[in-house]
Amino acid sequence: MYFPYFRGRQYELLALKELAINGLLSKSVIPVIEPIKLTPTFDGTLQGFHTKELPFALIFNPSVGELTNTPDLTDGLLSRLNGNPSGVPSILINNNAANTLAMLYQKGFQSEKLLAIINNRDFLNIYVEYFSNVAPKYTLFPEERQIRRTVSNNKVLFENKFKKQVRNADYPEEEFYSEDHLFFREEGYTGFGDYSIVGDEYVESGFTPYAVAIHIVYLADDDTLRIRHFISDSNEDAYDVAGKYHEAVVKLAQWYNTGQQRHFTFALSKFINHAETGYFPGLPTVKKLSIMHHLELVGKYLDRGMNI
Repeated sequence: MYFPYFRGRQYELLALKELAINGLLSKSVIPVIEPIKLTPTFDGTLQGFHTKELPFALIFNPSVGELTNTPDLTDGLLSRLNGNPSGVPSILINNNAANTLAMLYQKGFQSEKLLAIINNRDFLNIYVEYFSNVAPKYTLFPEERQIRRTVSNNKVLFENKFKKQVRNADYPEEEFYSEDHLFFREEGYTGFGDYSIVGDEYVESGFTPYAVAIHIVYLADDDTLRIRHFISDSNEDAYDVAGKYHEAVVKLAQWYNTGQQRHFTFALSKFINHAETGYFPGLPTVKKLSIMHHLELVGKYLDRGMNI
C-alpha cells in the first residue's frame, strides 16, 4: 500500500477530491491528510472519499497551520469521520500526542484502529507507552534503526523523496525518485509513503516564480520511479507566467510523444491538452495535476492495471 502525505492545502485537497470522485484512485493508495484549516474544500474532499468508499487517514494533532493547539479539534474531526468507515484517525507522535490519544481512547477508539507517524526517535517513549501491547493499524516511520527496532508490526516505510530546490530553474532535467514500491514487501513493510511531488517543507504563502516547473513521476525501464522536471526557458524575470508554463508543458508533451504512453493518466492528458491549446490553468492547478498523475500512476502500478 502507498501512503502519500499531504498538509491539506487547497490544491492538494482538490487533487485528492478529483481523483476520488472520478474513480481514478486505487484502494491501494491511502492518502494521509494533515488538516491546516477546516474549509468547504476539506469537507468536500472527505465526503468524496466517503461516497466512493475509499480509504484515507486524517491527522488529529496537526503540527502546522491554523489548527495547531485548537480546543475541541478532536470532536470536530470525529464529527467529520462519523459514519465513515474508510477514515482512519491518525496521530503524529510528538509532544502533544498523549493528550490526543487520551481523547481518542475516551471516545472508544482502540490502538489497532489508529495510524501513527513517528519521525523522531526522541518520542519513542510515547509510542511504547501507548502501543507496546497493541500495535496501531499502521505505523509510518523513516529508515531509522532505533525506530525500526521498536515498531514491531504493520510497518510503513515513510520518507521524503522530493529533492526541493530553492529556485525552479535549478531542478535537473530528471533524477531518481524512489524504489520503495519494488522492495517494501520483501523488506518486511506493509507499505511505503512519501510527500509526493510537494516535499516535506510547509510554506503558507507562495510567490510568482521566475521559472515554471512541472514535476512528473514516471516508471523507468527497471520499474524504479524517476522524476522529470520540465522547466520554462524565459526565466530572467517573473513576467508572463502563462508563457513560461507553455514552454514547460510543450516539453512535457514532446517527452510523452517519445513513447511514454505507458504513463498515461487523466492528469497527464490534461497537460497534453494544455500544450496543444495554449491554455494556462494557473500554478496551483499545475501542482494539483502533478499530484494527481503521481497518485494515479502508483495506484495503477500496485494494482497491476497497466502494462509494465
